[in-house]
Formats: sequence, structure tokens, C-alpha cells
Amino acid sequence: MCPARLFRPVREGLFEQMRRKPVVTELDHRQVGRDSLFLMADVRLAGAGDEHRVKVRNLSGGGMMAEGHVKVTRGAKLEINLRNIGWVEGVVAWIQENRFGIAFLEDIDPKLAREPVMAKVDSTPRFVKPVLATIDPARLRKI
Repeated sequence: MCPARLFRPVREGLFEQMRRKPVVTELDHRQVGRDSLFLMADVRLAGAGDEHRVKVRNLSGGGMMAEGHVKVTRGAKLEINLRNIGWVEGVVAWIQENRFGIAFLEDIDPKLAREPVMAKVDSTPRFVKPVLATIDPARLRKI
């Protein structure tokens, strides 16, 4: 038998379809566009006023993985304060030990959270600002 015959697909049409359109399962699709990073965020459970500090392990437009000692249940609504984005509403999708997944109710731009925190345009660094209290030169001692 010819070696080229061994690699020929059974159905020519199926091979052509697979080459044009890759097969992506639902599990693979979940990983698309998800980058690992390390940020800190505040989480506030719906109906509770207290905030908890968590580590953001990965972030995408539709959700994130958080790590922290927060008592959450699957399906619980919460709000997350992400850097450069602000408060985002979400629902707990899964829980595993001290890590949990959050599905956002509305998509976000995860690139904003990765950018450095922008300083206010008119803010001057503290070490450059003049001292507020003026010193009376008459009270100074000559050395």
C-alpha cells in the first residue's frame, strides 16, 4: 500500500472542514482570552456592607478567578472593585478551597486592569510640594 494512502482521510469533505474551521470545545473556549496575572481587588457580597481583599489570579472580559478567605456560595451575587475599572457586578460560578470563579454580569475590558494606576493630572508628588508652615527668618539661629 502506498504511504500517501495511509494519511488520506476517509472523507475528503470532513478533512477540508476541519482545516478551515478548528474544533473548539466548550472547555477550550473558556480559556480563550484569559491571562494569568496578580492583582488585588475588593469583594463585597450583595446585601453585606463589609469588603474583603482578594487576589485576582486570572482575568478575562467575562470573569475572573479570585483567591482569598471569603465565605461565598455558588450562585451568590457580589461586587468586585477592580483597579482602573471600578465596581463590577458578578456571580460566583465555582468554588475550590480558597479560590472561586466569578462570572461578570456585563463584559469588561481586562486590559484596563493591567494598566498602571494613572495619577491625577494636577496632582504633584508629595516630596515636591512646598512646606505649608512658613518659618520666621528672625527666629533662625546663625551657625
